Amino acid sequence: MSQELVAEDLLQKIEDKEYTIGIVGLGYVGLPLMWTFHDAGMPVIGYDIDQEKIDCLHEGRPYIKHLGEKMMKRLAGSDRCDATADFSHLSEADAILMCVPTPLDHHREPDMQYVEKTAMTIGENLREGQLVILESTTYPGTTEELIIPILESKSNLTAGEDFYVAYSPEREDPGNIDFDTGSIPKVVGGHTQEGIELACAMYDTAIVETVPVSDTKTAEAVKITENVFRAVNIALVNELKVVFQEMDINVHEVLDAADTKPFGFMKFVPGPGLGGHCIPIDPFYLTWKAREYEENTRFIELAGEINTSMPQYVVDQTLKALNAHQKPMNGSKVLVIGLAYKPDVDDQRESPSFKIMDLLEEYGAEVSFYDPHIPAIKPTREHPEWTGKESIGWNEEVVSEHDAVIISTNHSDVDYQELAEWSDCIVDSRHEMNGIERKSNIHIWQA
Repeated sequence: MSQELVAEDLLQKIEDKEYTIGIVGLGYVGLPLMWTFHDAGMPVIGYDIDQEKIDCLHEGRPYIKHLGEKMMKRLAGSDRCDATADFSHLSEADAILMCVPTPLDHHREPDMQYVEKTAMTIGENLREGQLVILESTTYPGTTEELIIPILESKSNLTAGEDFYVAYSPEREDPGNIDFDTGSIPKVVGGHTQEGIELACAMYDTAIVETVPVSDTKTAEAVKITENVFRAVNIALVNELKVVFQEMDINVHEVLDAADTKPFGFMKFVPGPGLGGHCIPIDPFYLTWKAREYEENTRFIELAGEINTSMPQYVVDQTLKALNAHQKPMNGSKVLVIGLAYKPDVDDQRESPSFKIMDLLEEYGAEVSFYDPHIPAIKPTREHPEWTGKESIGWNEEVVSEHDAVIISTNHSDVDYQELAEWSDCIVDSRHEMNGIERKSNIHIWQA
């Protein structure tokens, strides 16, 4: 049977919602994607090496807080949903979506081990007619230069003839109440025309809009560009914050006023550094790839320097705040509010709070943290020494015993009025104490 006829059969299968979608990696990207396809009426299979996640899916127990218990219970009770840690079942899926981490190594270069291992496992179980899509953010050229050769060598099949390949970058924003997986347009690039047609048809069953581009490396470049844009602009406002602080100008008042201009300005907000799995990491994938072409990415590297320096700036402001209270950092008790990298989620990946806590300890401080969404620190690749440390309780007796409090993440369910009543020294990196009624002897340092 010709490839065109096979593709026609698969397109019909998608239209009939009999096309099984397999998702490898059931974390912050894979799990909501699994739910979105299931909610659209498609059969789904989840694959993950973490048996605990598989057990949670079978039992309806949530392991990502903001996604909620209701979703998990519906997946657990559905005959269109399955989950397994046995990757020999990959052949049961018609499409295999790779949603695995792409971190940086200690040299700030791409660490592709998770992508490579996943591609090898898929290749060993690949069958004719399957569609393989990488969703992980990566450098332009990954699909063609890395994924396809692995799949072909492990399966003895040929991409574009025996199986299909596409790339469609994830655009997740954990905790965003305005947009979810299904309401964010999906950029899709295919290895062949049949591949992009199948991928678009599949995503069209569950996603509000598909945006096809000419090839996989263009789609890969789209996601990198989105994150570079954010990283550079956040670095800009972080630099402005430091400069304006010395001039006794409130950067937030400046940004709010500038944001009233109806054209030519987009507001970004400064903070204690970058967090999450995308913005602190992905721009450096392009920096690394650009070297192959003997090109420099000066804006990206400068933005990286500024953003990675912000935790030190916050700690320096804490030193000044303690000094104003005639206290040394060494031996002081310092409370960090917010371990998650952004408000109102339990996602601690790449959070600048870790670096802040590391620096505080280096200066001899006794460090605690409070986060209503993270009762205890989960294992991380970068900061294993903090694993298991528990959040303090939120009460006056415990909070007031700290010599300084740093607001690192501004969760909405923290009572900042109580904080103002319980603490005399607050270092506010999120402009959260603005407008809070305060007692006369309190010092609030903007950081």
